[in-house]
Amino acid sequence: MDETQPRLIEAGTPAFRRTTLALAAAGFSTFAVLYGVQPLMPVFAEEFHVSPAESSLALSLPCAMLAIALLVVSPLSEVWGRKPIMVASLFASAVLTIVAVLVPSWHGFLALRALTGLAASGLPAVAMAYLSEEMHGRAIGLSMGLLIGGNALGGMIGRLVAGIIADHASWRWGLGTIGVLALLAAIAFLFSLPDSQRFTANRMRWREVPGTFGQHFRDPGLPWLFAEAFLLMGGFVSVYNYIGFRLLDPPFDLSQTAIGAIFVVYLFGTFSSALTGEIASRLGRRKVLWLAILLGLVGITLTLSSQLWLIILGIVVVTVSFFGAHSVASSWIGRRALRDRAQASSVYLCLYYLGSSVLGTAGGWFFAHSGWIGVVVFFASLYGLALAIALRLSRLPPLVPTES
Repeated sequence: MDETQPRLIEAGTPAFRRTTLALAAAGFSTFAVLYGVQPLMPVFAEEFHVSPAESSLALSLPCAMLAIALLVVSPLSEVWGRKPIMVASLFASAVLTIVAVLVPSWHGFLALRALTGLAASGLPAVAMAYLSEEMHGRAIGLSMGLLIGGNALGGMIGRLVAGIIADHASWRWGLGTIGVLALLAAIAFLFSLPDSQRFTANRMRWREVPGTFGQHFRDPGLPWLFAEAFLLMGGFVSVYNYIGFRLLDPPFDLSQTAIGAIFVVYLFGTFSSALTGEIASRLGRRKVLWLAILLGLVGITLTLSSQLWLIILGIVVVTVSFFGAHSVASSWIGRRALRDRAQASSVYLCLYYLGSSVLGTAGGWFFAHSGWIGVVVFFASLYGLALAIALRLSRLPPLVPTES
């Protein structure tokens, strides 16, 4: 080890706990802000007189803006540093969420949601790059899993809070509460996250940026991992976008509070991401990724049942599958990309959020034309392709001896 370099953060140390708790709070903030609107889509459809697919723009539009902005913000973090970018992102997205609930029109609300996605772009790819730089190789799988667990917790609490408050007051109060919680999480992050110790600022030459992105597409494994992000997120978000419409209608007739409570199953995602990340660190990512995806195909089949408990069980299995697979694939990015890791992470997350935006809205077409069975067929097609890619990746030769 180079004695002139700061020590990497080991699992179980105080620095590890500070870092993972801070990034979990950041993930909570970002995902609560982004996905708190998901259980409110039936409310938007009714109040603003729009279709289910149009109501999904409250989520798809900020995800699309976030995806595109990642490709710009990530190179900026190479110049300005990881933590400053993340802090600015968290505060801006929280404030914009609070402002958005004050806008009366649908198009005005969507404009502010788009700006929220733009602001939120500073956290995801930069957080992955921060962990790749600061964490020891033995700790990266667990730390990435805990980060994704924080994302899951934020998504769950955001959806739950929004659904319950919308049922008893209004969706504006629900989303406004999420904005306040996100602001508090941003303050906690600012004072908790250790400053980067191994980051070295680079002078950004923008003409060279396309080349830094392009090098990752010449790697035999990274483009397939990027594709996994698009397919996995697109299928997963389609399930959550339209399950509320199904369960609000007969024979289920659930309330908005009950729909919001279903998102408690995100807790399973919190645990599965950390657990799967740890298992993958021990057994190898090649052996775990395809099994996690296969589990999702089992789960979506259960949701075809007319029994509510089986539908919820299916959603739990899909959630465990997605967060497990995402944990493995995202940590694999940091091991395959030996340089310009922030750009590699940003490409992965660009495709991840484009999957949420493009495929999440496309799922509305299948729902409108074939009901829930259309969403199931759409999901199965995406995850079937993702499974084939994972099996291909399982045969990929390691880039370095430590990559598994």
